Amino acid sequence: MPTAKANGLTIAYETAGDPRNPTILLVMGLGAQLTLWPDAFVEALAANGLHVVRYDNRDVGLSSDFDSFGVVDMGEVMMKAIAGKPLTPPYTVSDMAADGIGLLDALGIKSAHVVGLSMGGMIVPHMAVEHADRVRSMTVIMSSSGRRGLPPGKPEAVKMLMTRPMSNDRAEIVRHSLALRRAIGGPGYPEKDEVLLATVERQIDRRYYPQGVGRQYYAVLADGDRTNLLKSVKVPTLVIHGSDDPLLPVECGRDVAASVPGAVMHEEQGMGHEIPAPLCQSLAAKIAAHCKAAATPRSVAAE
Repeated sequence: MPTAKANGLTIAYETAGDPRNPTILLVMGLGAQLTLWPDAFVEALAANGLHVVRYDNRDVGLSSDFDSFGVVDMGEVMMKAIAGKPLTPPYTVSDMAADGIGLLDALGIKSAHVVGLSMGGMIVPHMAVEHADRVRSMTVIMSSSGRRGLPPGKPEAVKMLMTRPMSNDRAEIVRHSLALRRAIGGPGYPEKDEVLLATVERQIDRRYYPQGVGRQYYAVLADGDRTNLLKSVKVPTLVIHGSDDPLLPVECGRDVAASVPGAVMHEEQGMGHEIPAPLCQSLAAKIAAHCKAAATPRSVAAE
């Protein structure tokens, strides 16, 4: 697994496709490793003429940890958030955005199309606004503006996301991970048990590190309402959201699209909070077409 020094951290990454092609940077969600991007989706993006870079966010997978900050007391953090008290996470969503830009620097890439999934969809608007000359286009998949008043996820899906396995026994971790994947999936694309098991085991065996999830979530909570940030996005934007997302309802995606000037909204019927195998080719083609239609950005010196 290659790594790069970026933003003062070690960032684990993988690439696919011809490096002479335009780069597309894939930014994953809460506690999720780069390997959760379906290989078929990555391969389809590459086949559509893109150089794909996917990476582990800080505090997950094989990228740098923030153990020195300790385990986050999410109960205390939630109480502060509800009370409107200041939140001081170990790092911010802007910091996480800078990690991705730093990776582009390390790889000698002047600019890229950026795609963010879930929490990644909260990171990429920071890239598009705070590093505007580095971003060619933006795609936000199954994410949210964080605006108050948006409908919450289904209780069972939110509960599964917020709870941890009852022990560190591998069998229990697998059981819990399977239950989470089933809880956030969509009814239109049920996954076979053996395929879901293989996906879960691949993630766990690469690295199981739940401590980082709390710190990432703390950063998301502290980021708050991104509506004004989204209104400042100037690059062509595509928003993709499943009609049956049980974690972040489709209204959340619609709100993102309504907030970004000129954004295009695509709702995928039957899709939940994941990219199911049958949609890898079509969604990759849609994103690739969006990237190809985007205007060429200003030149920057990042080599």
